[in-house]
Amino acid sequence: MKEKTFNTFIIIISLFVLWELIVKKSIIYSSIMYALNMWVNKLVPTLFPFFIISDILINYNITTYIPKIIKKICKDIFRISDNMLTILLLSMISGFPSNARNARILYDSGKIGADEANHILMFSNFANPLFILNTVGIFFFKSKNIGIILLVIHYLSNFILGILLRNMGNYDNNVNDSLIENNNFGVTFILAIKKAIDTIITICGIVTVFLILSSLIINTFNFSNYNQMIIKGIFEITIGLEHLSTLNINLNYKIIIASMILAFGGISTHVQVLSQIANTKIKYSYFLIGRIFQMTIAGIMAYLYCLIMRI
Repeated sequence: MKEKTFNTFIIIISLFVLWELIVKKSIIYSSIMYALNMWVNKLVPTLFPFFIISDILINYNITTYIPKIIKKICKDIFRISDNMLTILLLSMISGFPSNARNARILYDSGKIGADEANHILMFSNFANPLFILNTVGIFFFKSKNIGIILLVIHYLSNFILGILLRNMGNYDNNVNDSLIENNNFGVTFILAIKKAIDTIITICGIVTVFLILSSLIINTFNFSNYNQMIIKGIFEITIGLEHLSTLNINLNYKIIIASMILAFGGISTHVQVLSQIANTKIKYSYFLIGRIFQMTIAGIMAYLYCLIMRI
């Protein structure tokens, strides 16, 4: 009965969207063009090279080359295994959904178990640092300092969450010195490119769909300017943050809201993560719980910062 009700709901929503696609062609066209432009100019340059490099580093067991002092510090602070540390470090420089992508690679190769993947996904959801500093800080808010503030809050909120969750597990350093796939660099490089292409195209499709949905919802229900920002931020963080930067509200509120949007990631990012962990024992619910906690922590940190600095 529940399945039939759910299927009926999906059919109704699909028919509604189909009708909107036919009636509101101009909105659909502009949404698709905006999504493709954002994908080409912002997502591909900041994600595609990192996906390739991450695959190569994982294939050649970058875990074994991380200095022991760093491993020990992270082990003491977060209580994570060496392979979980690899996911954390690569996510910090790559941006989402690389944490889910790298967790899936290590999970499929037997380097980490489902419990480890669930744990690390909760506090390794980092936005690409170039996106925060350049796109959000300089292009949207016209301020390099705001980009730095948002980046620091974003990183610290993940680290604080990792410390709070340190008792979820105490994992052994299950590092296998053998290569995950092969040591032929040519083959490794080509496979890394193919995987990166598959991932980046999937991201393009997901971002486009959610941009279209947010545009249809906003135009159908005629939301106010502020509610439009909320809808956009919930669906896709880039358009949400861009809209937020144009609102005529106090800068304090902008920093707090922007920090929370970055921490949550938007439904688009959540679906990207789901696409990476599909057909595994890795549970999306852990990722979702992590985002809710991180969003709360980031909001509190941003509020305290604005309160102390009296912006």
